Amino acid sequence: MIKMVVFDMAGTTVDEQNVVYKTLQKAINLAGIPVTLDQVLELGAGKEKKAAIIDILAVHAPGQSPEAIDGMFQYFLAELDKAYNNLDVIPIKGTEEVFDKLKSHGVKVALNTGYNREIANKLIGKLGWSKGNEFDELITASDVVHARPAPDMIFRARDLAGISNLSEILKIGDSGIDIEEGKNAGCGITVGITTGAQTREQLASAKPDYIIESMSELPRLVGL
Repeated sequence: MIKMVVFDMAGTTVDEQNVVYKTLQKAINLAGIPVTLDQVLELGAGKEKKAAIIDILAVHAPGQSPEAIDGMFQYFLAELDKAYNNLDVIPIKGTEEVFDKLKSHGVKVALNTGYNREIANKLIGKLGWSKGNEFDELITASDVVHARPAPDMIFRARDLAGISNLSEILKIGDSGIDIEEGKNAGCGITVGITTGAQTREQLASAKPDYIIESMSELPRLVGL
């Protein structure tokens, strides 16, 4: 029996119009490296954002100095802050209804993200969500030592929720690295969703237990 669902944020529960990855692309492009948005999504989706830059550059512009990488990351953070100040952020269709249904059946709702806590809190604030209402726990990349695909964020969510058996946790996300994270944690079910960063084919390469097209399909996977 599933006792907690761990949801990714951007592209899974939150529609922020890919602003994060567009801003990552802009930061890298301005450093003279011509990556496309598709390339950014393929290599960076779901990851802690400095790690995403490093992984993108490793393929498309190897040999960048730590100083150059940090410069791109700092530019990204500053530009993202500006973008979020002017961005309308909305839930992915059906998300809040699914949260309500899960919680009404005693299933805990956890959010986890490759964002740092400052960015995640800004998103949560724009949505009007709060802990104890829409969700039970929020775990961000800056709350743990090892971000995705390491299982640390899911382990932290498990501990906060008081769940002993990882097979009682379902992990859902819109990128292959979300699926890897869930598998590395030993989650009972891993689910890819096609509402965000990656295609069905890209998600399938990570071998999730299920791939769904909309959030409304999730409750049946936990028997609701």
